[in-house]
This record gives sequence, C-alpha cells and structure tokens, in this order.
Amino acid sequence: MYIIIYMKAYKFRLYPSSEQEKKLNKQIELCRQLYNSFLIERRYAYKGNNISLNYTYQANEIPELKNTFVEYKGVHSQVLQDVAQRVNRAYKNFFRRNNEKKQGKRQKAGFPRLKGKGQYKSLTYPQSGFEILQNGHLELSKIGIIRMFKHREINGEIKTLSISTDKTGNWYTSFSVEENNLAFQPELTMNAVGIDAGLSHLTTMSDGTVIDPPKFLRKGEKRIKKSQKNLSRKKKGSKNRKKAKKILSKQHQKVKNQREDFAQKLSNRIVKNNDFIVFENLNVAGMVKNHHLAKSIADASWNTLVQYTTYKAESAGKEVVLVDPRNTSKTCSSCGCKKKSLKLSERIFHCDSCGFEIDRDLNASINILNRGIEKVGRGTPEVTPVEIGALPARATPVTEAGSPRL
Repeated sequence: MYIIIYMKAYKFRLYPSSEQEKKLNKQIELCRQLYNSFLIERRYAYKGNNISLNYTYQANEIPELKNTFVEYKGVHSQVLQDVAQRVNRAYKNFFRRNNEKKQGKRQKAGFPRLKGKGQYKSLTYPQSGFEILQNGHLELSKIGIIRMFKHREINGEIKTLSISTDKTGNWYTSFSVEENNLAFQPELTMNAVGIDAGLSHLTTMSDGTVIDPPKFLRKGEKRIKKSQKNLSRKKKGSKNRKKAKKILSKQHQKVKNQREDFAQKLSNRIVKNNDFIVFENLNVAGMVKNHHLAKSIADASWNTLVQYTTYKAESAGKEVVLVDPRNTSKTCSSCGCKKKSLKLSERIFHCDSCGFEIDRDLNASINILNRGIEKVGRGTPEVTPVEIGALPARATPVTEAGSPRL
C-alpha cells in the first residue's frame, strides 16, 4: 500500500457562444498587454534605478490599474494576478538558465521577451472565479456559463483552471487537480518489458509484441499538401487567406490529435500489462537532422509515447526506466558478444560467436530490458514500487514469439 499525492490535469473541450468568445479574446488581449507592461516596467526599473521588481510589487499595482483603465474591470482579479506571476516566473527561469550557462550546461539563457499578437493564448484562474455546474457546464466570472464537454469525472481538489485556444479556434479548459489517495494498492502483474523503438515497427517489445506505426502524417499528407498549395495562392491579408489558413491548421490539428490518441491508448496498454518498463533514451532532436528520415521520425512520436507511459506508470505505482541505446542492436542477447557492424538492411541478427539467430528488433528489446534491470539493480531510482527480487535476473531471448499487432 502506498500514499500517493500528485498533480493531475483534466482537459475538456469548451463551446462558448460568439459573445462569450469575444469576451474571452478581449480578456486574453488585455492580459497580453498587461504582461508586456509588467515586463517593460521591470526593465526600466532595473536599467534606470537598479531596482529589481518582484511579483508582490506588481500585483499590488493591479487595483490602481483598474481605476485608471476601466476595461480591466472586466477581467477577474486573480487572472490579472496570474499575469504578474507569469512575468515573475519568466525572470526566475531566465536567472536559472543564466546560471546553467555559466556552468557550461547551456549555450543561451534567453531573456524574457514581449508577447506579440497571438503569442498569449490562455487565461488562468489560480483559486476562484470559476464553478462546475451540476449539468457539467462551466461558469466563469465576467464571462458567464459556457457549455463544456465533461467526458469524465474529476477526482481530487481543483487547484487551478486554465482557458486556452488553438490555431483552429477551438477552446479548451484544463483543471490542475491534486489527487491524494491514502489507500492506493497498485495492481501488479509482475511483468517486465523492454521496448525498442523503430520506423519499420513503431515498437518491438521483449515479449514478442510488435506494434506497427500508424503513419498519420503520411496518410493525410496529400490532403495537407493540397491545402498548403491553396493557401499559397491566396492574397496576403485577405479573408480568403485567413479561411485557407484555418483549414490547413485544422488538418494539422487532426494529425496531432490522432497521434496523441494513439499514444494514450498504447501507453495505457503497456502500463496495464507491465510493472517494469524500459525504453531507450533516444536523442530524437539529433536524429531528425537526418533529412531522409526526419519526417518518419517526427510522425512516429517516440518521445510522446515515453512521456505518456511514464506519467501513467507513476500514477499506477509502476516504474519506467530509460537506458543508453548504444549497441543494443549489435549485442547478442544470448551470449552478450558484440558484432563489429550491423547494416540497417539486416533484419535478422546472427551471432558469430554462439550461432544464435533472432529478429533484430526483438534482440534489441531484450538487451534494453536487461540494461534496465541492471540499472535498477544498482539502486538508481529513488523509489522502486516494483520489488527488484520479483524481476527476472536476466531476460531470456525469445526465439519463436508471436507478434500480435495493435
């Protein structure tokens, strides 16, 4: 039994009326202008008087600001306070990055910049100003009752609420919730799995399961290219160009939603069936520099799968470990000998030392699992929900494994 206290986000789709949408857009624009004003004020205070302003000073300016600029009375006070908090957070992050730069961990610190139109896209209610009604709709102060598609119940104490929009004009609400489960008992399966990520197969697991890549971008590429071509023909600044741009944004958003939905379902399946999960710690940013494979790598969304699996495993009392991916394909999972070279075209691994033959990706996934077990055996993770003794000392190569596909 574990005592688990963690933050979880619940995201729902909003359907504001045209009048409510105008109010939301107006409030976002006012917050953007306030953000820039706070930022400029900090710059001039430091350059002119060598004074560093903080959150408290700028938050105390808000009541006087409302009296001077009456349009800010139409925005909830805590939403305006959150703007000051964002500026304060931007400066803190800058100082942290600057320290990392001095230590040689970063190349640039990135000083806080002004927000242009379209770069400030959300409103945050830290504590109050909102209420979820019995019919599932959302009531916002200064806005009214907005229709919300509440597809699941919220478990825990709501800490903050954010309202955001995307390029397609869709509106969303995100609740940051603190879940406190004092009687949590993880449902352990005592299974451990190593997962090799690839392009011919999205994932090959050490138990023999193979998942093919869905290739959502490739499937929708023809439609996206046609919309892109249509957009390029429109006159800049025209209404038709805005319409064409929105159509293109919706098609890209559809691909993004398909990827996320697939990753959510696959990560849920992995966590449900396994207690100890090992991934490769891939440098995807470096891999996409290969222009021959960049599109396929981006379409595979390996990092998204790892991210979703990790947070699901944490909330389920299970564990995800990342290991060094070097030579996982070249090393024999039976005897441990390493081949000098292995071409990408060679899909079957043959060991010159022991004569062992196995699928190349399956061999890599077994090596990944073994590295994860060795890493945990050295006590690397601070918290280990799954007992090390319950895991196999070394994963056994599978010679004839089934390959169920998603």
